[in-house]
Amino acid sequence: MNRRRGWPVTLQEGPVVLRPLRLRDAAALRDTRSRNEEWLRPWEPTYPEMPLRTTGLTPYVSMVQAIRREARQGLSMPWAVVYDDQLVGQLTVGAIVWGSARSAQVGYWIDSAHAGRGITPTAVALAVDHSFFRVGLHRIEANIRPENRASRRVVAKLGFRDEGVRRRQLHIDGAWRDHICYAVTVEEVPQGLVYRWRHGLTSGPSVEPGSGPGSALGPQGPNGGWDPHDPASPHPGPN
Repeated sequence: MNRRRGWPVTLQEGPVVLRPLRLRDAAALRDTRSRNEEWLRPWEPTYPEMPLRTTGLTPYVSMVQAIRREARQGLSMPWAVVYDDQLVGQLTVGAIVWGSARSAQVGYWIDSAHAGRGITPTAVALAVDHSFFRVGLHRIEANIRPENRASRRVVAKLGFRDEGVRRRQLHIDGAWRDHICYAVTVEEVPQGLVYRWRHGLTSGPSVEPGSGPGSALGPQGPNGGWDPHDPASPHPGPN
């Protein structure tokens, strides 16, 4: 089986582009994440040895190198989220399991200056459709803190099911936090998520304006789970 089927690839829907993460993105990732420190903090895993604000490029270069290695092994698909030719976030389909499971987790984050423009649901829809219809995965999960209403709305509108709460799943912002597991399988979206999103075939809980970021990648780096020490961990972000 070719575990790299469908990778590397660039995907686009309107002004939203997902392109493979590159080493030269390290500086833009550092600058964008530092500028969004307060926006991302409530959804970030707690890594005392790697504060969110860092002026050095080395951790970001190492992260990109590691996650690109995993991509070559067919274990993740790390994309830069680009909007109007500007890097505005990151989305990774990671923790890919092959064999009889063919499952993965999606995690993402986005610059607060670009939240509320539909970039995140578009990016998630593109990534999930590619994972299902080109790569051959069967199930995608997103693990999200209950407080993160904006991110919960994103996945609910796209057709992810609420599968219940995972108690104290991750250490986030100084404490062990619950996460809601959302999931979708390929049988549930035969026309794809982009089609649902493009044609307004969506439903989901109402969310108060201004709610924060956050889908999670699971053990590799859920709810905002960007772990510089774990290449499979894309972290969530605002929508």
